[in-house]
Amino acid sequence: MLAWLAEYSGAFGLLNVFRYITFRTVGATVTAMFFVFFFGPTIIASLRMRQGKGQPIRTDGPESHLLTKKGTPTMGGLMILSGVLVATLLWGNLKNVYLWSVLAVTLAFGLIGFYDDYLKVTKQSHAGLSGRMRLAIEAVVGIIACVVMAHADGGRLSTALTVPFFKDIVIDLGFFFFAFGAFVIVAAGNAVNLTDGLDGLAIVPVMIAAATFGFIAYLAGNAIFANYLQIHFTPGTGELAVVCGALIGAGLGFLWFNAPPAQIFMGDTGSLALGGLLGTVAVATKHEEPQIVIRFWIISVILALIGLSTLKLR
Repeated sequence: MLAWLAEYSGAFGLLNVFRYITFRTVGATVTAMFFVFFFGPTIIASLRMRQGKGQPIRTDGPESHLLTKKGTPTMGGLMILSGVLVATLLWGNLKNVYLWSVLAVTLAFGLIGFYDDYLKVTKQSHAGLSGRMRLAIEAVVGIIACVVMAHADGGRLSTALTVPFFKDIVIDLGFFFFAFGAFVIVAAGNAVNLTDGLDGLAIVPVMIAAATFGFIAYLAGNAIFANYLQIHFTPGTGELAVVCGALIGAGLGFLWFNAPPAQIFMGDTGSLALGGLLGTVAVATKHEEPQIVIRFWIISVILALIGLSTLKLR
């Protein structure tokens, strides 16, 4: 929204700063963080009142969780999604198709996760939305997003798969690209969903991945940097750095309440949405190599577990 102020930079030179993606990315990060900080306690109190017993605790986890985690509300992803949405709409260029595509996937995946969480809370069971049904809906959302982004690109990379480390290798997948892109988006969403298990465990790797993809999006969307670094130039994707910045800010705010001992759980509402966001950014910037992202998350999880294990070293 604020990006339009740059159009008046001729009369007010200071407004030219809104033309820079870097400035707006920082603004989105700070805005999302303070939004979650400010509204977080109210959201947590409201969810706790409505959910009563909170998220059912798995019996196959640590026995202490059955006592210490009981009654902790879930659907904390609403806090993150609210922060991301507000910050992105405020600081992003709302004429950018990639920005709307990423937001659409994020919100759609968030709704799927919200319904899944709702079923679990109301039934006090781990059996939420059917796995097949959830994957099917996610796949449809992913395919639609890939079609829209391919149409927005309109160039030789619209349905092409680029190979990491090899700039000249471009494989045109044709219509199969939409299925492949959807697979990456769905896989990313469920990868974060599987990671979410301990206090603060999922959000930190997500923020690290968001920072990485935000940087990639900025470079890939800049013709000069893309040419210098010999990566594929994808016009318009630089705006996704603003979305990634908003995710980092909202993640920092959420971590304040989710760090051990957690006052709220992210739930499928957050994990599916955030994974879908990252997966869509990967497809948009032509960095779909899912192994890199998933292995990066695995390493982050391992390091987080090592960090948690040191709490007993006294």
